[in-house]
Amino acid sequence: MPNRLKLVLAALALALCAMLPVAATAQTVDEIIARGKLIVAVDTTTPPYGFLDADLKPTGFDIEVANKMGEALGVPVEFVTVTSPGRIPSLLTKQVDVVISIFSITPARAIQIDYSIPYAGQSAVVIAPKSTAIKSHADLVGKKVGLTRGTGEDGLLTAAAEANPGIEILRFDDYSSLLQAMVSGQIDAMGGGDYGEIYLKKAQNGDDFEQKYILKTFYFGIGVAKGNDNLRQWINTWLFTQKTDGVLEALSMKYRNQPLPALPVF
Repeated sequence: MPNRLKLVLAALALALCAMLPVAATAQTVDEIIARGKLIVAVDTTTPPYGFLDADLKPTGFDIEVANKMGEALGVPVEFVTVTSPGRIPSLLTKQVDVVISIFSITPARAIQIDYSIPYAGQSAVVIAPKSTAIKSHADLVGKKVGLTRGTGEDGLLTAAAEANPGIEILRFDDYSSLLQAMVSGQIDAMGGGDYGEIYLKKAQNGDDFEQKYILKTFYFGIGVAKGNDNLRQWINTWLFTQKTDGVLEALSMKYRNQPLPALPVF
């Protein structure tokens, strides 16, 4: 191969490498501290857990949890914005150290990643206009039901649609798009968290919405890469102190206007 061609190919290879995202190589607590920052995946379209404030800075329950973790480690936090479907890939590709993003603990997800102990939780519910009579899955037949792709509600309502033909499922990539679809009348009902109607009430004609029935209560864990026991154990210890000191409860009242559910121990 001519030397000039070798140089061209080498230059192309370097250019391609430069275009690839840089992996977050830190896997232990000591490595994170040595690197000088904690890299956290968050979703800023899921209020009150993650959203952008008036200055377009991430804020919310999960954001504060992440910042407090950074303070405990003595390093600043770098946020990487992901959608619900992007949470697991961000860990698998080592783009982040942890995921703190209403990450419900499920057996299917635990095949790919590891979880901390639960730090928060909420009920997945069906929300619809007060004027619409909905008490169970059967009442959703013939209706358009919206949900956020890759969430717990996705699995629950997809199963409900399979068992009750006639339920039309519409999936959205983020929670804000789902809320807009609900307010605009694009969908008849939606699956969301038990805080969802709070944000619908802030929208036009939002006072007409209410929770109809509970789908399931989910508990959130902080996600780490599979086998990263050093970091996971430190997070578990830190979360234990945040829970016993009342920090997590205070954050729940600040952002959710309600106490945390009783968190299971495992």
